[in-house]
Amino acid sequence: MKNINRMVLHAFLALFVLVSACTSTATSVQETPSDAATAEAKSVLNIHNWADYIDESILAGFEEKFGVTINYTTYTSNEDLIDELLAGPVDYDLVVPTDYAVELLRKEGVFGAIDKANVPNFANIDPTFINPSYDPGNRYCIPYQWGTMGIGYNVTATGTEIQGWSDIFDPAFAGRVALLDESRAALGAILLYLGYSPNTTNQIEITQAAEFLKSNAEHVASYLPDTGQDSLAAGEVDIVMEWSGDIFYIMADNADIRYVIPNDGTIIWSDNVCLLADAPNKENAEKFMNYLLDPEVGAALSNYLRYATPNEAALPFINEEDRDNPGMYPSDEVKDRLFFLTDVGSTAKDYTDAWADVIANHDQ
Repeated sequence: MKNINRMVLHAFLALFVLVSACTSTATSVQETPSDAATAEAKSVLNIHNWADYIDESILAGFEEKFGVTINYTTYTSNEDLIDELLAGPVDYDLVVPTDYAVELLRKEGVFGAIDKANVPNFANIDPTFINPSYDPGNRYCIPYQWGTMGIGYNVTATGTEIQGWSDIFDPAFAGRVALLDESRAALGAILLYLGYSPNTTNQIEITQAAEFLKSNAEHVASYLPDTGQDSLAAGEVDIVMEWSGDIFYIMADNADIRYVIPNDGTIIWSDNVCLLADAPNKENAEKFMNYLLDPEVGAALSNYLRYATPNEAALPFINEEDRDNPGMYPSDEVKDRLFFLTDVGSTAKDYTDAWADVIANHDQ
């Protein structure tokens, strides 16, 4: 119905312009800007987000409240988004990259500064996400959703609760463990277990983490590309290193599945809504940022997605089951043991090389 009404409106406007042209001089028509075109240009917002990563009713609510038409497109990976934005130019106003991608794109000058005066709900953001290392001063982005990398396990199969990274290397679980096939994340977890920073630039420490995994090669059944939840659900393994949302997803169908944030510390991730430097609709983009940070809208988003909200004011509206889940909303004490992965410069190659050595050793 909306499309039909729009066609009727455009036809009416076209007739109106034609009649006006017949009663005016050619000079007056050329010198008078089209108010309709100007209004239409101001009523658009172009959002580029992950697939299946928003409740469509939230988009509809914004459109209705502000009279804005949202053009919504999707992508499937940070790498695809990075390649697209660096190839440029694009017509997007807002994109939703993960923290490490924000840092990379920020350094490439892709983003434009937010006018905080237009985003008063910025005050609702959890202090954990204020002044993050990947976007100092929150100059370009607001946090969207967040989670952790932790341990998913089948408590019936393990016969005990799992508490930390050290537990998964218990000889009793040999051959029943799957780790993520991601160099920075997986090595970061082992570095924490060994007492180091997951963002270390010390080559000796990185090598030590790799050697630990090599010496435990027979303990690890497989290294999986973010599919550990599937192997856990299928009973192929009993313990996995995985991202929180992936485990919460399968927990709904299996009461034996648990998720724990390791007591040794782990990786925290945050997806972020970022303003592009050449955003054609900056005013609407900032309105949308402010809208997402409304307490009830922020809660509706997280209740739909089952990820944690970075909107502190939204917590009273979060589903009680999720809000009381320490794996989803950890205590301040646990938060102190969460670390964002940061740009390690040329040391990134050391991580890549060390990881290649781990995988090659495991495949022998």
